[in-house]
Amino acid sequence: MNVLILGLGGREHAMAWKIAQSPILTQLFVAPGNPGTAEVATNLNCSLSDFSTIKKIVLEHRIELVVVGPEVPLVEGLADYFFHDPMLSEVKFVGPDKHAAQMEGSKDFAKQFMMRHGIPTARYATFHAHEVEAGQAYLASLHAPYVLKADGLAAGKGVLILDSLTEAQEALKTLLSGQFGEASARVVIEEFLTGVELSVFALTDGKHYVLLPEAKDYKRIGEGDTGLNTGGMGAVSPVPFADADFMRKVEEQVVAPTMKGIQAEGMRYTGFVFFGLINVNGNPFVIEYNCRMGDPETEVVMPRIAEDVLPLLVAAATGGLEGKTLRFDERAAATVMLVAGGYPEEYVKGDVITGAGDTSGSIVFHAGTKLHDGTLQTNGGRVIAVTSYGSTIHDALEMSYCNAEKIDWRGKYYRRDLGMDLK
Repeated sequence: MNVLILGLGGREHAMAWKIAQSPILTQLFVAPGNPGTAEVATNLNCSLSDFSTIKKIVLEHRIELVVVGPEVPLVEGLADYFFHDPMLSEVKFVGPDKHAAQMEGSKDFAKQFMMRHGIPTARYATFHAHEVEAGQAYLASLHAPYVLKADGLAAGKGVLILDSLTEAQEALKTLLSGQFGEASARVVIEEFLTGVELSVFALTDGKHYVLLPEAKDYKRIGEGDTGLNTGGMGAVSPVPFADADFMRKVEEQVVAPTMKGIQAEGMRYTGFVFFGLINVNGNPFVIEYNCRMGDPETEVVMPRIAEDVLPLLVAAATGGLEGKTLRFDERAAATVMLVAGGYPEEYVKGDVITGAGDTSGSIVFHAGTKLHDGTLQTNGGRVIAVTSYGSTIHDALEMSYCNAEKIDWRGKYYRRDLGMDLK
């Protein structure tokens, strides 16, 4: 089977690493990919918004299965493009259509969906540009901290959590005045929930699903969960508090109602559903949906899948997941994200990376790298994810930290406190 993965980060490298192990794989391509994916697949140059070039790639390389990594092409309607093109409609496609991708593409859409289907989530209200004063009044009715979310995709920067009412009211005004363009034309204000977050993933064919290993990621740049939000500074799996009883609640109260809602509303949803959850006194609440796998969670989830993932992806794309199960690796996995100095604000690209080939006992996933004249260089804010196995998440983290020390470039930074909040 010829497979194409779309994307260029650590998530796509982890997917490629896993799919490359499949005995039913013939050829694996990644577009556009990175130097890491080039080690296990063939990279093809392509913009993820250039649907016509993606079509040419699929036809030229006789692609039988397409797996979409990031959310933007899904929200832009890539699945619809395939479904409605006679030359592409028979290609197996892992990813929801444009309407279903609004589960991630619009915070308001997702919250309304949760309300319609009785899925536990924080109290909220949505405000438009002409409703600044009403939004400010709503903020005043809540207790600190205050949660503001740009309705649309804002490259991970559209969520604000502020302790000051005055700052929150001013931030609302700034957002609605176009801080993130169309993405913040509407703003969702949520009640703040206190608890510990985790990520749960399902692979679905639109009716049936299998759960993947759960994970916990670390979003803040600073140790002790301080500073600005990032795309993710690391992740661990399994999550100690996500025991059988808690996961039963997740499945009964969140996953099953979501799947029933998807069917009831006639959504064309094949692929991954990301449930961003928070454990509030032993009960799961949904913070957000994503219409794809998370990053850096994929870098610990894929290593914990203890079987060939490719047949499951085919089953998801063809409506064949009923009765399927998924075996997990009993070992823990932990990934440490190495980032560029200055990230998540301004940072430099093009710094020479050393030591990436000197690690032992870990898997090195490339997130933001490039080759320039044969030299590995930084090419993003999040640069490399170092993933390791261990008997516990702390053992796995110890190995990842050991190898993180061996990889270097000017200004390299990583958090050294991952997992310390978990027993």
